[in-house]
Amino acid sequence: MAQPTADEPTLDQPAAKNRPTATREGGPVRTLPARLVALSARLVRRARRTRRVVWLSLLVAASAVGAQWVLMTPPLYFDPYYVWLAARDWPDIPLAQWPFDEVPHQVTRIGLVLPARLVQEILGDGQAAYFTVAAFGGCAFFVGTYLVVRSLFGDVAGVAAAAVLIVHPFFTMTNPYGHEITWSTGVVLPDMPGAGLFAIGMAGLVVASRRTGRAQTRMLLAAGTLLGASFLVREFLAFLFLAIPVYLALLRIPWRRNVTVGAPMVAILAVNLVHNQLVWGRPLAGLASAAEHGGQSRDYVTRELAARSFLRAMHDWNPLGLVFTAALALTIVGWVVTRDRRLALVLVWFFTLAVPLTLFSGVLDPNDISLRAWLQRYWFAVLPALLAGGFGSLTLMIKMLPNRLRLRTLIVPVLAVALGGTYAVSAVRAVPDLPRDTAWNELRGYLAGHRDITLICADRRLAQTLTFYTRDMWGDPIWHGEIRDFPHDLGQVPRNATEGPMLYTRWRGMESQIGGGWQPTAQQGWHLRWRSSDGLLQIWNPPPDAAG
Repeated sequence: MAQPTADEPTLDQPAAKNRPTATREGGPVRTLPARLVALSARLVRRARRTRRVVWLSLLVAASAVGAQWVLMTPPLYFDPYYVWLAARDWPDIPLAQWPFDEVPHQVTRIGLVLPARLVQEILGDGQAAYFTVAAFGGCAFFVGTYLVVRSLFGDVAGVAAAAVLIVHPFFTMTNPYGHEITWSTGVVLPDMPGAGLFAIGMAGLVVASRRTGRAQTRMLLAAGTLLGASFLVREFLAFLFLAIPVYLALLRIPWRRNVTVGAPMVAILAVNLVHNQLVWGRPLAGLASAAEHGGQSRDYVTRELAARSFLRAMHDWNPLGLVFTAALALTIVGWVVTRDRRLALVLVWFFTLAVPLTLFSGVLDPNDISLRAWLQRYWFAVLPALLAGGFGSLTLMIKMLPNRLRLRTLIVPVLAVALGGTYAVSAVRAVPDLPRDTAWNELRGYLAGHRDITLICADRRLAQTLTFYTRDMWGDPIWHGEIRDFPHDLGQVPRNATEGPMLYTRWRGMESQIGGGWQPTAQQGWHLRWRSSDGLLQIWNPPPDAAG
């Protein structure tokens, strides 16, 4: 047999040094493409081993972020703005200075403030960080809905429930510069993340009911941690904790396991008390600020109106709120017909929060309102329960139908697709008309190119959002002028607000107009200096003698 020449490769010798090959001592030679193929094969095997719940959770999370990107609500004013300022200044939040002397309840929610501070440390305190914090809250809520509905009634019901919420007007009509209904997706507020953490915790309880031994213990500890964390984000969710023994009883989890669930919750409360003592000087600062928050409402409130808070929240703002009242009715009917413990769990979940929300919204005292339960976002924590009950009742009652009717295999899927399509079209048809933050980004570019502007006057709402657009996405300043703000509900624009260019918009949604409807006009001597391409924002130069 002929021997190989010096230029021919052998099994233990690479053909040339410049070829993409690799030799491992004691192993075969593997080329770069071969290594890529092997890596791809390992990834495929790992993906196949990953449970379906993980992939579907990632799908729901990606859909939530995608929906927020489509809406692109600009950073909003008042409560979200105060949370953002508190996160930036923590732990040295100046409670003796405005605005924190008036709104301490926002800044004591460390489950929202501390994550916001963490993201600011990584991404800066600009719009990118704000978007990220809002996205985490949205993902927690929509993924939590999927997980708890899935744990009760399966993947199809879970994904459907999450999809119903993602496109619902309660979670898309969030922009006060357009067709505002509520503040939800894309907004840094406690309602969505708090409700999401609670829903994931409830999913943990349901899963724990199907396990035993150490596996059950681990799941109950995780559930208790998530439930406790929800209180740090939204304090009135503590009402839902009162029914934890009932939840466990309905899930047939032994009574002694209440201690397992409660242990991490007590630990979280202890950490919260220590934090409050160190930062605020009072261990019960959070609970005290929540209890003190309230009083005479600006809205007309009677006991009868307060008693109808849930119905008003679901029906006064958008017709598709009917989805949730119909889900509640289906849940009640389903439980009466089937006596299924899962539906009983859903009803306990709903009424445990609905009763105190209704009482403190004016039933007890219409002149001392602690919770404005006629706003939809106060009910976010029970929407996963209602959708679980609605889809679960339909599933259980359809299974009770005789097979000969063939409803389960033919008519029901067709009807579900038809109803789902009709709902989706109705829910999203207003979304294309919503203004994104295009006008604000154009304003950012205009200010970056006009450093000669040293003062901008604006009503307080516009002024607070403007602070994000005098900086780039990461929070670095691009304009160094003064922002002079004034309360929007003054009878007239104050004189010192006419000493420089004024940022103006005609408010949509539920927001009241500036100065009772005042607007700058050429007839009054104002001169239009700049306007956005969509006409949403305008900058007007004041009359020459305005400040005289």
